[in-house]
Amino acid sequence: QLQASGGGLVQAGGSLRLSCAASEGDFTRYAWGWFRQAPGKEREFVAGISWRGGNTNYENSMKGRFTISRDKNKNTVYLQLNTLEPEDAAVYYCAAKKIQYNDEADSYFSTEVQYDYWGQGTLVTVSS
Repeated sequence: QLQASGGGLVQAGGSLRLSCAASEGDFTRYAWGWFRQAPGKEREFVAGISWRGGNTNYENSMKGRFTISRDKNKNTVYLQLNTLEPEDAAVYYCAAKKIQYNDEADSYFSTEVQYDYWGQGTLVTVSS
């Protein structure tokens, strides 16, 4: 139900824009997140955005380089990757968490278990 795209090969210092679209179902009341997994490493949190208000959160090393955003009308979330480094090479996954309670409306989420749906991943390769 979540389709991630936009990955590819880029030189160090370059940029990519990842997209994640919900193809089926109603994803209007969801918070979103991006995670990544490099070869031989565990999957890690990259960025999250709340359902209401668009509050955002980033893993520290990615602040200022990556930007998460979303288009509610299109049920799509984006991850802009700038100033890419070889260490950013990984499969990037998008995830969606259903917001069931009003006190979650402005929250973002940074752990895998909090999310209900996952995209299939899109590969980012960064050459030095």
